[in-house]
Amino acid sequence: MGMIKEFKEFAMRGSVVDLAVGVIIGAAFGKIVTSLVDDMIMPIVGFITGGIDFSYMKYVIKEGDPANDVPDVAIMYGNFINVVVQFLIVAFVIFLVIKGINSLQRKNKAEEPAPAPAGPTQEELLAEIRDLLKRQA
Repeated sequence: MGMIKEFKEFAMRGSVVDLAVGVIIGAAFGKIVTSLVDDMIMPIVGFITGGIDFSYMKYVIKEGDPANDVPDVAIMYGNFINVVVQFLIVAFVIFLVIKGINSLQRKNKAEEPAPAPAGPTQEELLAEIRDLLKRQA
């Protein structure tokens, strides 16, 4: 029973729950970005480049045989281009989010009052007391 209790404590920590929420939101965000690239950005790029669809671009190493259901052996560089565009969009959005968080943190630090000047240390106070006692004696 101790191991189950320990696992429950581990799983219910705030950082683990936050991580789980981040992974779920990240997966959903990934689907949105994939749709954005595939359904909106790449058709515009294809239109600009004369109707080229990048997702089907490939370099065929060995031709397949459609009669026997043997696929081509190919390097799918068009799909790679789509994935790179998706990565750049995700990286840019994450950059904007982190930049926003950092600017909020700077504003919060600017609004915080400056800490009061530190008083004498314990050693300094004890030295003063010692000196006063010496003068009185």
